[in-house]
Amino acid sequence: MAALLPLVAATLTITNAAPAAAQRKAVARENPGMGNAIAEFYRSRGGAPLWFSPTAGPAPHQLLQLLSTAHADNLNPNRYRVAQLSRAVQAASRRHPAAVQRAEVMLSEAFVTYVRDLKRDPNVGIIYVDPELKPTPPSPRTILDQAASSGSVSRYMERMGWMSPVYVQLRRAHAARQYRNEHERQLLAVNIERARALPSGSHRYAIVNPAAQRLYMYEDGQVVDMMRVIAGKPSPQIAQTPMMSAFIRFVVLNPYWNAPADITAQRLAPNVLKQGPSYLKAKGYQVMSDWTDNARVVSPASVDWRAVVAGRVPIRLRQNPGPANSMGQMKFMFPNEQGIWLHDTPSKELLDEAARLASNGCVRLADAPRFARWLFGRPIKAQGARPEQKVPLPVPVPVYITYLTAVPSGSSIVYFDDVYGLDRRDRRLASR
Repeated sequence: MAALLPLVAATLTITNAAPAAAQRKAVARENPGMGNAIAEFYRSRGGAPLWFSPTAGPAPHQLLQLLSTAHADNLNPNRYRVAQLSRAVQAASRRHPAAVQRAEVMLSEAFVTYVRDLKRDPNVGIIYVDPELKPTPPSPRTILDQAASSGSVSRYMERMGWMSPVYVQLRRAHAARQYRNEHERQLLAVNIERARALPSGSHRYAIVNPAAQRLYMYEDGQVVDMMRVIAGKPSPQIAQTPMMSAFIRFVVLNPYWNAPADITAQRLAPNVLKQGPSYLKAKGYQVMSDWTDNARVVSPASVDWRAVVAGRVPIRLRQNPGPANSMGQMKFMFPNEQGIWLHDTPSKELLDEAARLASNGCVRLADAPRFARWLFGRPIKAQGARPEQKVPLPVPVPVYITYLTAVPSGSSIVYFDDVYGLDRRDRRLASR
């Protein structure tokens, strides 16, 4: 094959090749512009091949294997014309330049179509706080450029470098029928859809999995640290930690805690009725005039606490920084309408529980200072006792809160309870 490459490169001028042009027209019927984009990719390489280059190795056959098992991606393998593509690759093995050229173009077109099908919003209820974190099909040129710049096309195919490593491991288990029964097969299919929204690449990011009640820190596609977390209660639904994708933009040291209205009515106000205003003082609470940034402190005596307990009068209770503060020493902010963030907690004993579903939606961290060190690359400490000290991150770090009840662990898959009932809701995905 090496002796043939100069001839292949010389003849691989896509814009003038009849087989390639015909194939490009076929693709254009489904995706206008793809054929031209692929032709431009090869022009930029001086006609040099991608799939039959010296470093490509078994890449054509690896792609064929992926396409033929696309059912593991909840996709239809027939969409990629695997039989036709296989015949073209087989013909190319006889080293005729025209056959190599035709297979080259067909492989690129099938690869682009496949990657674009994979890189889409799974539509499973994820809140994209930052829209740029929403999966979007890349352009054909971007897809091919990334494969060409990977260093090894074969290695890129093997690890599906355009997808999250979590996705790749779940997909591999599904394709290899690494499940014991139909229930596990469906769980893999459902979780593959959720993992579709996780990132690829070598940048730093965090994943929070409420089903496992854990946070994972990723660098270069590998977990470099993890910790236990306390996630939202299973019921009511408003207390569940939602699936979200956002950039952590800053940390707040010595934070206030504003008690949600339901907690104030159900847990705090009854204690005021029993113990009087001294309860508020002992716990560091202040009654605020309203929920705005300009709210003022008002006297507890001005409040009808029985009406608060009955739910007729909502009030704002703000807890000052200190040892009892429910936010602990710090909170990690990705501003969102749902009021969800990651934060420290003084209730460390809850982190020793097997099931850690006790919050009202936010995520409590086992070791917030350690997470801050990972984010900033250095320890973060408050400067004095001043409340609400904001420390911006020099580079925002993505956090993906997702719900995975099937999680890769080494070469195996670990299954978690469907604590929020989302697997039952999403089983429709497994029936594709």
